[in-house]
Amino acid sequence: MSDVTIGLLHPGEMGSAIGKCLVDAGHRVLWDPDGRSTATRERAGAAGLTGVPIAEILARSYVILSVCPPHAVLDVARQVAGFRGLYVDANAISPGTAREVAAIAEAGGASYVDGGIIGTPPVAPGFIRLYLSGGRAGEIGALFDGTAVDARVVPPPGTASAVKMAYASWTKGSAAVLLAARALARAEGVESVLLQEWAISQPGLEKRWDAAEGAAAAKGWRWTGEMVQIAAAMAAAGLPEGFHQAAAEIYGRYQQ
Repeated sequence: MSDVTIGLLHPGEMGSAIGKCLVDAGHRVLWDPDGRSTATRERAGAAGLTGVPIAEILARSYVILSVCPPHAVLDVARQVAGFRGLYVDANAISPGTAREVAAIAEAGGASYVDGGIIGTPPVAPGFIRLYLSGGRAGEIGALFDGTAVDARVVPPPGTASAVKMAYASWTKGSAAVLLAARALARAEGVESVLLQEWAISQPGLEKRWDAAEGAAAAKGWRWTGEMVQIAAAMAAAGLPEGFHQAAAEIYGRYQQ
């Protein structure tokens, strides 16, 4: 599939990198610069995206791709209500929230594809997987042929978000536990002892803590919502939700 017009909402760090892959594959990628920051405008320009009003995105696009923070997914879906093309939600949301997005998109006449992104912004093959599910998931996968994005279709419909939730429940959930462990030691005055014990019995853990704290400081505002979504997914599956509610609180403290 080539020369397709795609609306991208919105070109953050991940979205702009994915948008660039689509541009490099020969597609036209539109975005709405209204109210967006200078940093976002610079990212979009560097990625080769074309800024147009949202009404023009709706009129010209065959596909709209939503890549936004979890707390915004329903608002973004409502923003494009009435779009009758192919709507892809590639956000870190629970299967239950994905069904809500699907209902909004389909009520307006769009077809819906559920997506889940795992990895870092794509700069070379192997950095990122885009899991896709839904009756038309293969069409979206084909848009990324020959790009750095490894698009993988997973059946049945609605399961791409479940893959993302299960994966991030460990990667970001365990990072939150690590942050909390050192915070406890600090609060009790035994941080230096804990670090010595890590060096003996858990070599490399302090380095993992450094990475976790850096990521939390940069992205905690976004990961808080993701942990809330994972907690909801756990609860819906009959599993304890408290782990990830606590992780949301940990990441929330990095926003203060």
